Amino acid sequence: MEPRPARARGPGLPLPLRALAAALLLAQAGRAAGDPGPALWPRPLSVSSSPRSLRLSPENFYIRHGLNSTAGPSCSLLQEAFRRYYDYIFGFHKWHHGHFRVQAGSQLEQLVVSIVLESQCDSFPNVSADESYTLLVQEPVAVLKANRVWGALRGLETFSQLIYRDSFGTFTINESTVTDSPRFPHRGILIDTSRHYLSVKTILRTLDAMAFNKLNVLHWHIVDDESFPYQSVSFPHLSSEGSYSLSHVYTPNDVRMVLEYARLRGIRVIPEFDTPGHTQSWGKGQKDLLTPCSLFRKPEQTFGPINPILNTTYTFLKTFFKEISNVFPDEFIHLGGDEVEFLCWASNPQIQSFMKTKGYGGDYAKLESFYIKKLLDIIAALNKRSIVWQEVFDNRAKLHPGTIVEVWKSEDYFEELRKVTAAGFPAILSAPWYLDLISYGQDWRTYYSVEPLDFQGSEKQKQLVMGGEACLWGEYVDSTNLTPRLWPRASAVAERLWSPKGKNITEAYARLARHRCRMVRRGIAAQPLFSGHCSHEDT
Repeated sequence: MEPRPARARGPGLPLPLRALAAALLLAQAGRAAGDPGPALWPRPLSVSSSPRSLRLSPENFYIRHGLNSTAGPSCSLLQEAFRRYYDYIFGFHKWHHGHFRVQAGSQLEQLVVSIVLESQCDSFPNVSADESYTLLVQEPVAVLKANRVWGALRGLETFSQLIYRDSFGTFTINESTVTDSPRFPHRGILIDTSRHYLSVKTILRTLDAMAFNKLNVLHWHIVDDESFPYQSVSFPHLSSEGSYSLSHVYTPNDVRMVLEYARLRGIRVIPEFDTPGHTQSWGKGQKDLLTPCSLFRKPEQTFGPINPILNTTYTFLKTFFKEISNVFPDEFIHLGGDEVEFLCWASNPQIQSFMKTKGYGGDYAKLESFYIKKLLDIIAALNKRSIVWQEVFDNRAKLHPGTIVEVWKSEDYFEELRKVTAAGFPAILSAPWYLDLISYGQDWRTYYSVEPLDFQGSEKQKQLVMGGEACLWGEYVDSTNLTPRLWPRASAVAERLWSPKGKNITEAYARLARHRCRMVRRGIAAQPLFSGHCSHEDT
């Protein structure tokens, strides 16, 4: 997908007085990034805290299952989460400070985690996963209750964020009550592993950071024109010929590792295999898949989008997507469908003849819709559901009921949301959250200020908005800069999709600055918001 041009602003430009005053105010908040006290991100549905503080001792604090929980000690997902969050709470300071000195006072000794309904410990999360939870922190035992393990994971994150170190260096938590659930079920990050290959380590680190921000969908734009790094078992030549090199591929073991790592954090992985455009790398390993272009007077043959008029095309697609449906457990597959270049199709005599036979005239959007309809039928036959970019809807392709339309174009995206939902289709919004478009300054504020439901439509229409995604396309991003470019900018999108409607930029800045420091302590190289420092840098 071609990125939109960004408007840059140099660091030497003078600020208007009002902007300068705001910057000074934020700078003051930034210096408080290391101040003690909790900083919950994203903001819970409901939270109340009392001034009464409780002390935690790393040697005498335990996270365990509730006696009546449907998820017992055999639930490896929770056992792994307990270990992980104990380390997030105490691990950094263990390595850097050695022994602890716990001040006298009221103690919190345990966090008891209870799952009320069937735990789903061995399942993969899905679009209807219940992420709600309640958390009660009282001496001597805190209680975290959730209907499913997915809510327990989100509650563990909140519990870890409630803990801070007081002026004596003691781990402290205030007595609190939290009731929480997400506003939208689809809260995603798009990564692009075609323009630049991202190491598995980088993808896993991204999943960690997503969990810290309660994001629950990794939209894996895995292949594109530039390279085909997915190693197909059915068609191994796709990656052996279409990847940058044999070391720039994701093997079946790599994919399984990403899927399981994501599952343990309550994150869905939705693969995108974008067709019929953006497929130049496909043609390197699959003969006769792409359309030969006849218009261009070049010594070498050029090719365009996938050839939609050949039976062999659909034979290939059936076999390929059958493999994808078996490899990726999520019920959705993203099929792309954006930015199809019609010029090559128009130059091909066989396609021109096919168009005439079908009565399409010169409307190549109808030819694309013909292809998309066949592809949607293939996916439906595999008992999967489809996500498409908005051009598929705009070009009037006949979509299956329940097909999700992703709105990505910046031009009047609220009007597009209105049209999509008025037609009865669920929608995902990504248009205002293209994080590859960078500018000088605090662009997170722009992302944070978006209200996804601020379009003209009925309540029924607005219920069709499933959520949104922060997209980081890969033309200028690889493993060296993905993490600081994503975080904490994507955190702003995370709160907009999790938390109740309403926004206070100044208050959010103070929380986000501390949340950014927390991510850094946990190994996420999140870039700073503004001037200031993190408290752990003092030691």
